[in-house]
Amino acid sequence: MLRREARLRREYLYRKVREEAQRAAQEKKEKVRRALEENRLIPTELRREALALQGSLEFDDAGGEGVTNHVDDEYRWAGVEDPKVMITTSRDPSSRLKMFAKELKLVFPGAQRMNRGRHEVGALVRACKANGVTDLLVVHEHRGTPVGLIVSHLPFGPTAYFTLCNVLMRHDIPDLGTVSEAKPHLIIHGFSSRLGKRVSDILRYLFPVPKDDSHRVITFANQDDYISFR
Repeated sequence: MLRREARLRREYLYRKVREEAQRAAQEKKEKVRRALEENRLIPTELRREALALQGSLEFDDAGGEGVTNHVDDEYRWAGVEDPKVMITTSRDPSSRLKMFAKELKLVFPGAQRMNRGRHEVGALVRACKANGVTDLLVVHEHRGTPVGLIVSHLPFGPTAYFTLCNVLMRHDIPDLGTVSEAKPHLIIHGFSSRLGKRVSDILRYLFPVPKDDSHRVITFANQDDYISFR
């Protein structure tokens, strides 16, 4: 099992390095192509390899926009299989952090909550991988107040850390009643940049595909790099 995991990790890293090299080569060819089309001087750093780049341009076409990369592979089963989310806390959690972890379990349909105990993060990740968990969520606190959320997609990432502020739990709202556990529809607003789309993928793929008649709605609204959740 450990050998297989190490081999998969090496293959993943090798593919990332290859993709980076191909991206750099493509950028060089684009610079040469624009210089030739606009009848300008070729950039100084590319003059030595300009002839080779120009020759390779003849074999390029415009049909490669749909080529996948390691980023596409991260969520290749999204929408096909429901995510399997595991929620845990930092060590020695307070009662309020335990309460917050329970509420997160209600937010993500089908999620499971695990007591941290004395387990190290590495042991948690290995256990999650062995049991087919797709995402590991770890919540942190400061003096009883939830202040951090780590979302790690397994087996190879991405991993994101979110700072939590102004956390208002349902226990803080009087006469709220029960919370629906139906699969929710998502409203994701303000994630238009490249990084924003990456973050929105991390968040939205924590949820399974909802049914058409579901009346539950969850909102992630980004404004000035602050994500409002409701």
